[in-house]
Amino acid sequence: MTNNGSNGSAQDEWHPARLIPAVGIRSQEEQEKRATSSLLAVLRAVPEFGHALLGPLGAPKGRLLTYAEVQLKDPAGKIHIPDGALVAERGKTTWRCLLEVKTSTAQLKTDQVSRYLDMAREHKFDAVLTISNQITGSVKDSPVNVDGRRLRTIDLYHLSWWRVITEAIVQHRFRGISDPDQAWILGELIAYLDDERSGASGFYDMGEDWVKVRNGAGEGTLRPSDPPVQEVVERWDQFVEYLCLGLGQDLGRDVRPVGASKQAAAAGPDKAATRLAESGALQASIKVPGAVGPLSVEADLRTRRVTTSVTVDAPGEGQALTRVKWILRQLKEAPQGLVVEASFVNAKGTTACLLSDAQDGPQRLLSSDPKRPPRAFRLVVSRPMGIKRGKGERSFVRDTRQQTIDFYRDLVQDLRPWRAAPPKLPDEPAEVPERPQPEPPAFSAAQGSEVAEATAPSVGEE
Repeated sequence: MTNNGSNGSAQDEWHPARLIPAVGIRSQEEQEKRATSSLLAVLRAVPEFGHALLGPLGAPKGRLLTYAEVQLKDPAGKIHIPDGALVAERGKTTWRCLLEVKTSTAQLKTDQVSRYLDMAREHKFDAVLTISNQITGSVKDSPVNVDGRRLRTIDLYHLSWWRVITEAIVQHRFRGISDPDQAWILGELIAYLDDERSGASGFYDMGEDWVKVRNGAGEGTLRPSDPPVQEVVERWDQFVEYLCLGLGQDLGRDVRPVGASKQAAAAGPDKAATRLAESGALQASIKVPGAVGPLSVEADLRTRRVTTSVTVDAPGEGQALTRVKWILRQLKEAPQGLVVEASFVNAKGTTACLLSDAQDGPQRLLSSDPKRPPRAFRLVVSRPMGIKRGKGERSFVRDTRQQTIDFYRDLVQDLRPWRAAPPKLPDEPAEVPERPQPEPPAFSAAQGSEVAEATAPSVGEE
């Protein structure tokens, strides 16, 4: 059959058949079952992905078996049906884990997770894994608080769907899958989970209290102990993890929030809530391996602007103006509206101006003492903040994520730190003058005869 131009253009608009279709999902229950079964099947079918995702949970790198909707009895004979189970076997080692899954905006419930921990202990499982759109900083951080006594013999792990997608993309795009058919299967899972209809496409919104807190920041009525403030701070932490995982998908690197330790996490919410109540701002720093410095993101709810910035250390040698010109040479393709701020050695004051003004007159970034060298340069882009709470047009989530990605792509990834040039030898080594040799001592005739007698061999030496 011969295709004409009109048929070809129509074919370009056809939807490709998918191994795991996202069409026809009629309820959240069906959404959860389809997402769970799809993930479990691909974990078994693509061992490299299964090992990468489950290795941090303690699963041995061996044969992986997966099951959906397993039935377990409690001591009273009542049947419970977790969403799934995973079994990893290697030699004589066996690791068994129960699975509980939520999709879309459904939240994990403490009583349900606690019940499955009890069931896991009763039936000799090693762990319980929860998966939802709630994003945490570590697989060991759970969105729910359970009685610590339940965790004495059973481990509790959590994965966000966004982390699952990230691991799948990094494995597929960067680490690679050795078998082409398995690579195609993993690609089909990525396409399914990335579809909004799957209910597993990442961070959804800033919560129902977002508008209330945003308005309260402008009015100056927020208090750190207000439950809505605490809720927005927790959502912000999830959003920052969402940003990091998203950059990790594109870069194939482990992108993390700065200060994402257990100690920082314990003190973080109170400190962040206080900052939000006092200044109306949410702030985070993101570390990209190999980047010139951490990428800072600040959302000012009072001015309703989002600021992205990065700080670059100034050169350690050269005149002050020379150091300014060094950073300006790296900003020839920088985004419009970029502000350059200079800080100085042993001085609190700073200078700042638009990049376009600095390029016309670099001396505008010098201090009042033109000989005082700059210590660092802060590069800043500020844009109006998205006001909606969801992920659609003009939403805070979409606009802030896009601004962060644009800032990294258009600026940060091309910046290079200053490095001192190594010392150089001269082109030709200088000639070393010859050392003058001492002249032999002069001898008198009498001394000469004495030397001759002293050095003449004796009769027995001939």
